[in-house]
Amino acid sequence: MLTAQSAKNLVSIMLGFGIGAVNTLVLYPHFFGAANQGLVVFLLSASNLLMPLIGFGVSQTMIKFYSSYEKSAQQNFLSFIVVLPLIVAVPISFIVLYFHDAIAALLSVENPIIATYTWVIFAVAFATAYFEIFYSWARVHFKSVTGNILKEIYPRLSVLVLLLLYAIKFLDLDLFFVMLVGLYYLRLVMMMLIAFRIKKPSWSFRLPHNVPELLRYSLFLVLAASAGSLIIDIDKFMLPQYKSIDQTAFYSVAIFTAALIDVPGRAMFQILNPIIAKTLNENNKAQLNILYKNSSINLLLLGGWFFLLVNASINSLFDLMKNQGYGEAVLVVLMISFAKLVTMSSGASNTLLINSKKYHVSLLLTIFMSFFVVFGNYLLIPIYGINGAALSTLIVVVAFTFIRMGYVYAYLGLQPYDMKTLIAFLVIGLVFGASYFIDWEIHPISSIVLKSILVTLVYAILVAALNLSDKVNLWIKRFLSR
Repeated sequence: MLTAQSAKNLVSIMLGFGIGAVNTLVLYPHFFGAANQGLVVFLLSASNLLMPLIGFGVSQTMIKFYSSYEKSAQQNFLSFIVVLPLIVAVPISFIVLYFHDAIAALLSVENPIIATYTWVIFAVAFATAYFEIFYSWARVHFKSVTGNILKEIYPRLSVLVLLLLYAIKFLDLDLFFVMLVGLYYLRLVMMMLIAFRIKKPSWSFRLPHNVPELLRYSLFLVLAASAGSLIIDIDKFMLPQYKSIDQTAFYSVAIFTAALIDVPGRAMFQILNPIIAKTLNENNKAQLNILYKNSSINLLLLGGWFFLLVNASINSLFDLMKNQGYGEAVLVVLMISFAKLVTMSSGASNTLLINSKKYHVSLLLTIFMSFFVVFGNYLLIPIYGINGAALSTLIVVVAFTFIRMGYVYAYLGLQPYDMKTLIAFLVIGLVFGASYFIDWEIHPISSIVLKSILVTLVYAILVAALNLSDKVNLWIKRFLSR
């Protein structure tokens, strides 16, 4: 069961997603313009790529090691861990200040406007890195709700307010970015005060006894987090190097829409992760097999429903956009959402790997994935634009999902697929094929509502009739009874 804090955190995630949807699908396209939206997406994506390096992985290092210290040594550890990122941040600050013009020129070959706002990348990266550190300060004391609100809701709400101010011409673009960076630093100060209220600092200059171990673990996390960020944000970083900045806006809207497929997985793994860790520690292979197979079919069926809702109505959704260029991203949504669906069908494969003694394999796979995504983008973006970026991600994600499952099978002798998996994919494919090509000459909102109802009813009937999952069937019966 979800704890009270986990349930509140889940609500924060969903609310943040809703605010993000208003920003991405309504305010940006209608009031900010595709070019400006692409600029914001590029700058924030670039800061996300830089953030793990500046943070030096210490936010997770704090969580892992804090409880291992005696109470008298915990303050030494906290003091050290807060200062540690400065060994990276200070040199990067010098490089950014000294070589700003050269860096700006390098990033703005295709889109000169980027050069004016290159400073935003480092400023946001630094504020975000230290926010995560003080958020971990609160989490190690089992206080996560307020920090999660600041993490999930605050940035999206800040952007919403700034977009509204821009829409009424209270802000110009320069002031928009100044206030955006200022709001990120306000969030950092708020998180710092919350953390210090939870545990008042007592600064110490004595080093922890296991500094080499802390540095090794932090470096491991820097590599893993950087590779993970690369996979998520490299498309939005590379697109402006080859195409006009508005293409990044079209791509970001498509990615955000396809991310809806992840919602059930993010909720389920909050529960599943600790259960799998406990089962692995007990070496209960029979129970692991049950968890693995159930997570696979349940996530596939739930993800399949979201996949159908998104792709059946995607043309109608883009018809609502002011700029018809967003319609170019229909294939992007299909490719990225299918990649996510395949990942969800693999169930707990990555969770099994991360919680096992072979956790370092997860890092290696992530690094290889990031390399091939970059290489694929380099080849495909100049030819196919945003569709090339999506195709690169699709190929790499699907390939490495099966490689990960193969490694789990070789290591643990477990695999999640059976005949029900094949039937589920066939059902999703048939419903998608039937719904995608239905084109009603009605208002886009009416079309979205009617298609969503029709898809949900047909899909639920087929899933229940074929008895693909006892758990999903139970959810369907409970829904119908209400």
